[in-house]
Amino acid sequence: MEKLVEGAVAEALYDGGGEAIRLYVAACAERMAPLFVGLRAGEPGREADLDFYAESVRDLWHADRPLADAANGVRQLERFPELQPNEEGITDVADIYAFFAALCLRYAMLAHSSGNADDAVSCGHAVLTAMGMLDQNVPGARFLAEERRLQTLSLRGDASGLWDASVAAGRERFRAVLGRLTR
Repeated sequence: MEKLVEGAVAEALYDGGGEAIRLYVAACAERMAPLFVGLRAGEPGREADLDFYAESVRDLWHADRPLADAANGVRQLERFPELQPNEEGITDVADIYAFFAALCLRYAMLAHSSGNADDAVSCGHAVLTAMGMLDQNVPGARFLAEERRLQTLSLRGDASGLWDASVAAGRERFRAVLGRLTR
């Protein structure tokens, strides 16, 4: 299978070390957060999941140090319905994007705590896959190209500008998915 993460980005992650990896995955998770939180808001019994997701993304931005208890967090995340095996597959639009957001956070937490570049690449791959799907379903969309640009930007080390760009991109993605839900 072709890796969607550009070679230069992957190389920088393998060469960059822990803090570069942590900033990269924090930005990826931030861009996907509106898809999980927005698409799952209001679902009965999911309040704790929403809080956990938002708190986890916030904690990822502490790129100067690994997550304190990532193993517990990953176990909690893996209990989310989005990450449970499903023999029928995922066909609902909201479920698809919530799945990719949860998968992104899983890899982000793993990479953040371990500094493992493979997990960081998997995190980026999950986001790029979701954006490629969104491009295929929204006429004229360029979410995949924008995600590639933002992944490259995340390796420059400017967390404040990256956070702003990631929040804005996440909002745009959420609006696009909401547009697909109303059709």
